Amino acid sequence: MSTLSMIYSVIYQFGDNFAYLVLASLGLAVIFGMMGVINLAHGEFIMCGAYVTITMNKLGISLPLAMILGALAAGCAGVIIERLVVRHLYDRLYDSVVATWAISLIVQQGMLLLAGPSLEGLSTPFDSFTLGEYSFSIYRALLPLFAIAILTILYWLFFHTNYGVCARATIQNARMASCLGLKTDRIYMLTFALGAGLAGLAGAIYAPTLAAVPTMGGNFIVQAFVSVVVGGTNVLVGTIPAAAVLGTIQTGLNSWYGQLAGQIGLLVTAVLVIRLLPNGVSSLFTRSR
Repeated sequence: MSTLSMIYSVIYQFGDNFAYLVLASLGLAVIFGMMGVINLAHGEFIMCGAYVTITMNKLGISLPLAMILGALAAGCAGVIIERLVVRHLYDRLYDSVVATWAISLIVQQGMLLLAGPSLEGLSTPFDSFTLGEYSFSIYRALLPLFAIAILTILYWLFFHTNYGVCARATIQNARMASCLGLKTDRIYMLTFALGAGLAGLAGAIYAPTLAAVPTMGGNFIVQAFVSVVVGGTNVLVGTIPAAAVLGTIQTGLNSWYGQLAGQIGLLVTAVLVIRLLPNGVSSLFTRSR
């Protein structure tokens, strides 16, 4: 039983790392892959989703509904930022990086002034179960399923809805799409809102497991950027293999050498992928097709 529990412990850690990488990177990958904007305020959208979820749940709203409200709040914040700032910076990559970084700092300090250094978190839903000498959280064990379900919904959105057709046409050739009558400006706005909403959903899902602080987005941003670099710009094709590879590396290094080694392993992997596969692992699948 001890061997079985140890094996399940490794599988559990891999699933936890896999879900974290997928959920943390989805919003960033959508915005970068479709719009070419490097959003350094990604962590603040995650923080927004977590704060709104915790606040709504403490007001008596059920946790699933509070999570949905957290994602919607982040999406609405994304619309505001896109309309006021980002839409003026398309095709100006470095300017958008500086602008979103400034937004990140402003939001962090604003939340510190408004909400204080920390916000009391939520208790983790469901119970835990034991296997041998190890104890596991049922909620965290379900997170990989949540990540795959969100990816499935995203796939349906891009391939089975009118918005998805228009968005993919805009990605391939924005000028031609505009000439054919598509309102690319509105599509960019909706896409940025979608990416912000996905980031807010990640924060909402992890709200019961983390301490809510104004700088909590920084805990997600490294894994998010590494996952996007390794996965490439095709979010639907590259996210799962990238998260699987990175999750395996991080789980192994965490188990053998500790969390610091796991973080270093992720960064080294990103450097190697940039050197060997500049377009990420998704380029392998798109080439084969």
